[in-house]
Amino acid sequence: MNEMPQPATVAAREAEAKPVVFLHGVRRSYRQGEATLDILKGAELALWPGQSVALVAPSGVGKSTLLHVAGLLEHPDGGEVFVDEIATSKLSDAERTRIRRTKVGFVYQFHHLLPEFSAIENVILPQMIRGLSRGEAAKRATELLTYLGLKDRLTHRPAELSGGEQQRVAIARAVANAPRVLMADEPTGNLDPHTAEHVFGTLTQLVQASGLAALVATHNMEIAGRMDRRVTLREGLVVELD
Repeated sequence: MNEMPQPATVAAREAEAKPVVFLHGVRRSYRQGEATLDILKGAELALWPGQSVALVAPSGVGKSTLLHVAGLLEHPDGGEVFVDEIATSKLSDAERTRIRRTKVGFVYQFHHLLPEFSAIENVILPQMIRGLSRGEAAKRATELLTYLGLKDRLTHRPAELSGGEQQRVAIARAVANAPRVLMADEPTGNLDPHTAEHVFGTLTQLVQASGLAALVATHNMEIAGRMDRRVTLREGLVVELD
């Protein structure tokens, strides 16, 4: 792989001795008919710069809920989510959106690329939304996609890319704005084992090279075993695994 294109602040990030994201006593419930489902019951979790954390748990226990709350896509019913030591529960929707746009990247099981745009255009767009010029965004997109092994696929549309290539474009898009943390929900769940291994390798290498914190929900225990930490959800709480 080529050298990772790094924002100027990466060195400072790696030296930090504080979590990028910290969940403190987080509670989240849902109504289902007349019943209330308590999914998170005081969850605690810290995500540190340059560290990959595997979230391993059966379907239906709240992995996606935890990712959505930690990534400010959902409001907790109680407790607090700190991003760079900023308490977010009482922020306005506009302020939460700004933090999501600048500090959080998301990757899902399905890539959700815009089908009418090329690989490079899919990575350019979020940067232009943030305010970069097209030229600046194109330079960053080219560097990221080249780093992820897609130098010869820049102008290809999603339908012309393999599943693994599409997911690597989705990863490039997620980190294009140099976020502080990456939330990935089963990012290799829709791929064959060989392709999943390749995509996971590029993801973890990107985390280490850029100083990102990463929370990755996965059913793949082999992949989880190679991450820095492993956690699970038990009775609504985050539990560290050996």
